[in-house]
Amino acid sequence: MATLALEALLRRETAIVVAALAVLTLLAWLAVLVGAGTGMDPFAMSGWFFPYGDPAAQSGTWTPSYWLISFFMWAVMMVAMMLPSASPMVLLYARVMRQSERKGEIADASLRIAAFAGGYLSLWILFSLFAVAAQFALEQLGAMSAMMVLRSPAAAGGLLIAAGVYQLTPLKDACLAHCRAPASFLATHWRPGIAGAWRMGVTHGVYCLGCCLALMLLLFVGGVMNLIWIAGLTLFVLAEKFLPQGRRLSVPIGVLLIVAGAGLVIVNI
Repeated sequence: MATLALEALLRRETAIVVAALAVLTLLAWLAVLVGAGTGMDPFAMSGWFFPYGDPAAQSGTWTPSYWLISFFMWAVMMVAMMLPSASPMVLLYARVMRQSERKGEIADASLRIAAFAGGYLSLWILFSLFAVAAQFALEQLGAMSAMMVLRSPAAAGGLLIAAGVYQLTPLKDACLAHCRAPASFLATHWRPGIAGAWRMGVTHGVYCLGCCLALMLLLFVGGVMNLIWIAGLTLFVLAEKFLPQGRRLSVPIGVLLIVAGAGLVIVNI
């Protein structure tokens, strides 16, 4: 009876964690769909490519409020795109912590779970700051319009090629291997305590970001608020990490990106 009660309790708590992750993901996607505070219409901005060199799309003024809005936009997009693929890892860690708490081995499971998830969030915030800085630099150099897309087809092609080459590297494969084996990650990177939980979240977050960093930067090619690219990249990241043969997708996608980038550069010479 005690075992059955414990299993029922664990299922209920797992359902609560699943619901919380689902709600956060849904809220993030809703924020993206309404423009994430930018005042732009993502539906109107969605297409495979924007016209390059559009003189009507000039850079805006980077006031403190615009910096904050841009950061919020990137942070929300990171949550929307990355949380679905990180959720299984968070759920596995949460289950391990709850089981340990029921056995009397620990007394702070909720704090450790929050710290573990916070490790991912910390990394996503850092990436969002980097992305905002890159967006600012590109706009100041005149390389990107206020519509948040690269003006130069050569630059866009170069970024596609770079992302494609990264898909073929051992680093990409190593990061993907860690992301596809959450149980193995916990066994080899286990750290005790709340600080250890946060550190594990950061470490696994680094591997996850390493899987798709180059792909995320392709938002500068298709448009930062382009829903087609956001959804497409999200689905590809999920496929790579969770499909039985997902690891094999890296090579053909890498080749496709290289060919597309080279074609874009050649056509616009």
